[in-house]
Amino acid sequence: MTKPLQRPKRKDPLKKTRIPLLPQGTRSRTALGLTSAAAEGRFQLQVCSDCAMVVYPPRDACPRCLSARLPFKDVPNGGTLLAETTIRTSTDVYFRERMPWRIGTVALDAGPSIVAHLHGDVREGERARLQLKIDKSGQAIAMALPESDTPNMADDPQWRELTCDPKYRRVLITDGRTAVGQALAEALSEAGASVIFVGVADPWKPFPGEDKLRKIERVEIVALDLTDTISVNECAGEFAARVDILINTAEHVRTGGIIERKGLTIAREELEIRYFGLTRLAQAFGPVLRARGADGVNSAAAFVNLLSVYALVNWPTYGAFSATEAACLSAAQSLRTELRPGGVKVLNVFFGPLETEWYQVVPPPKVTPSALANATVRALQHGLEDVFVGDIAEDIRARLAVSPKALERELGS
Repeated sequence: MTKPLQRPKRKDPLKKTRIPLLPQGTRSRTALGLTSAAAEGRFQLQVCSDCAMVVYPPRDACPRCLSARLPFKDVPNGGTLLAETTIRTSTDVYFRERMPWRIGTVALDAGPSIVAHLHGDVREGERARLQLKIDKSGQAIAMALPESDTPNMADDPQWRELTCDPKYRRVLITDGRTAVGQALAEALSEAGASVIFVGVADPWKPFPGEDKLRKIERVEIVALDLTDTISVNECAGEFAARVDILINTAEHVRTGGIIERKGLTIAREELEIRYFGLTRLAQAFGPVLRARGADGVNSAAAFVNLLSVYALVNWPTYGAFSATEAACLSAAQSLRTELRPGGVKVLNVFFGPLETEWYQVVPPPKVTPSALANATVRALQHGLEDVFVGDIAEDIRARLAVSPKALERELGS
């Protein structure tokens, strides 16, 4: 059984921070289909459209019938661990710092055999379930887990290397005035975060939910105004070295498209809070996060963006807001590449209309702040990169995969 993770001791300031190293990250273009599936927590392999053979490793042609039609599809992830080995020394600079490391061969019920990383609670000859995970290099690997959950399962060192579990990590929530920010503080406290810094612009001004927020265990209110570069830099100067997960909860939701709005005041406010706020956070906290990607048990792990699903396709009712969200999504994709050398993940959480005042006239289904917060914590615990929360977000994701133009027309009708 996995030993429970112990709370890390305070770091000796005279001790050198370990330089982040990455596992080998080169993949073929075809193999990136595994990365796409792993980013959303799906287990997909190539399935031949002509002979139905499940293919692994990824190929350009079916080994049975030579068909080139090999789309990635969801397949059963159950199997049996046929053999295992423990690597105790390696010439790879990433793995040699993390020895010993267990790997094994899993025969999938779907057909192929896969060499996978092994969770500490799975044993040779036992049933196992495979998951595709994103490693520190940003590429997909296979991880074999026990068939059913075990005590302290999330504390396994190899598993934790692939996830961003908040347990014993320090988290910064950028806006505690929002309902989502407050729900996240509560969810992260329950998940075992050691400290939860909650940013509040002008902390001396009271706001709804303040008393409840201050009573949450391990919450610390800090001054942070994303529209003020000096405020962001001062916050980073004091707390950046103590932040392992950063969650941007800033929001500025207003209705209206491009033409019907008079002037640029609201558009500037949206960009100032959302896009430029994200940019300020990235410039102030990003370099420190990237440098601390291998800093022990509570190393820097993730930069989280909460994004409207209409960042993916414009909803004219909230047209200008959708455009701002699209800009934030594009910036997040750039951040993902820039933070990758430190092994820090960028998690984008896409959600539909929230159960808040600015979506009051929007009919159900909607997403409650607590549901969004819990989904974000689960995504961190599983090391995902893209998460869709709520029925509308899931529906838009599915329809974009089928016909983006049809969805665009429907939203605009």
